[in-house]
Amino acid sequence: MLSKRIYWFILLCLAITACKKQSNTDITSVIPESFSFNTLKVNGVYTGFTYTNINTNPVIKFSFSTAILHASIANSISFKSAGGTAIPYNSSFEDNDNTIVITPVQPLQNLTKYNVAVTTDLKSVKNGNLQSALNVQFVTTIDSTNKFPVITDDQLLDVIQKQTFKYFWDFGHPVSGLARERNTSGDIVTTGGSGFGIMAIIVAVNRQFITRADGLARMQKIVGFLKNTAQKFHGAFPHWLNGTSGMVVPFSPQDNGADLVETSFLMEGLLTARQYFNDSGVAETGLRNDINILWNGVEWDWFRQNNQNVLYWHWSPDQGWVINMPIHGWDEALMPYVLGASSTTHSIPKIVYDNGWAGNGSMKNGNSYNNTLLPLGPAYGGPLFFEHYSFMAINPKGLTDIYANYEIQTKAHTLVNYNYCINNPKGYYGYSKMCWGLTASDIASGYTASSPTNDVGVIAPTAAISSLPYTPVESLQALKFFYYQLGDKTWGPYGFYDAFSLNDLWFANSYLAIDQGPIIVMTENYRSGLIWNLFMSCPEIKAGMKSLGFSSPNL
Repeated sequence: MLSKRIYWFILLCLAITACKKQSNTDITSVIPESFSFNTLKVNGVYTGFTYTNINTNPVIKFSFSTAILHASIANSISFKSAGGTAIPYNSSFEDNDNTIVITPVQPLQNLTKYNVAVTTDLKSVKNGNLQSALNVQFVTTIDSTNKFPVITDDQLLDVIQKQTFKYFWDFGHPVSGLARERNTSGDIVTTGGSGFGIMAIIVAVNRQFITRADGLARMQKIVGFLKNTAQKFHGAFPHWLNGTSGMVVPFSPQDNGADLVETSFLMEGLLTARQYFNDSGVAETGLRNDINILWNGVEWDWFRQNNQNVLYWHWSPDQGWVINMPIHGWDEALMPYVLGASSTTHSIPKIVYDNGWAGNGSMKNGNSYNNTLLPLGPAYGGPLFFEHYSFMAINPKGLTDIYANYEIQTKAHTLVNYNYCINNPKGYYGYSKMCWGLTASDIASGYTASSPTNDVGVIAPTAAISSLPYTPVESLQALKFFYYQLGDKTWGPYGFYDAFSLNDLWFANSYLAIDQGPIIVMTENYRSGLIWNLFMSCPEIKAGMKSLGFSSPNL
């Protein structure tokens, strides 16, 4: 009996073992092997999974370690624009079905981002799944066709100046006449940007975009508001004002009073207007008298903060000198020192310029960048507005002092910026001899002062265009590219939008007074020297600049 039970027990164990083996064999046989991605080529080239400057009929090839099941493609490969629009595509096979070829059914849009994604639902002919998903992104090439009819260079500059002027004329604040900070600023007006706008009005009158009578009426509104309504602190204006009430709009919690640099940009515009509206009649005589009241009221010497040999940028009525920011060169703020020395009521002596602005020579550079010797400023010169804001009025041609030749300085800084963009060390798509110019502007995530040492891939049209007096060939080439080739994306109701990135396919829809103004004024200085000639004709400026040691045929 015992042996029989053992016998049946052994038989049962053998049966169970056999079943398990059969079961394991069955499981192994029904699980297909996964497969892997081998190579990718976009138009015959592999450079990773991100591509730029791709034509509008690209050929995208994915190669795998095994043959692909045709029927699995529809549910595993998607072709979309950056906005999520599905792009119809054709698929074919090569290399014994190991390679899938994807092409769009119709040509793609220019300057647009696209994405081709392959999910792990892609199957092999053996019914295995792709081990890891794939994602290819690319940007299509620029449409090189002209977006506007080609006209002469003079006609083009007229178009640029006239359209850009609309920012200050049509969009000027209805109560004060001052320039809004930007096209979304509502009642906030900018003092420095208004100084640029005043010079733009002069250009517009001189080029007959508006009548002299209309220009004079707008100037009377602006000057009357500044004289009678706007808040002032020791004669200086804040960075921002409410265009209706004239009250300070704080630029920051501590910056709620005087801004000497912005005031200087306003004054350079006012002095230029004083020289232009020179008729002996009552209206223009009255305008000049009111401008002189504003000009003579600025206490430049008081901004030495207790008689130091340097000027200070800010002062707050309730916090005093808390920001405590001395104005040292080299940057955009030469103008406060020139105006301070030129004042007949609150002047500063040469030692304040030498010690404060020039740092007794510490503002000198003397290094070469891309084979261009840069006399002054930080490494690579900084953003290009350094060579625009003060030099919208000060003529650098033939201008020298013990620190530099300013004609060489302004051209060198521009060429350093230009050559940096051509060399493009960060490899941003779109940078070229036609597409260059790094300066302060809007960027996709906010605002920054772009320069060769702070390059985020954003080009601002104002940078190259406002450099026309320094690099006419290079700047005009860029201007034409911005207008003719990119104009469908960069050109709007007030001229060129503030900035763009071909690398990230971002185009601003914003306008800033401090960027629009230099385009008009520096273009005019290139064409006729009008604003330079007017400002440099001021007798106070001649005397003041000479007192600082400047020499120029224009003084």
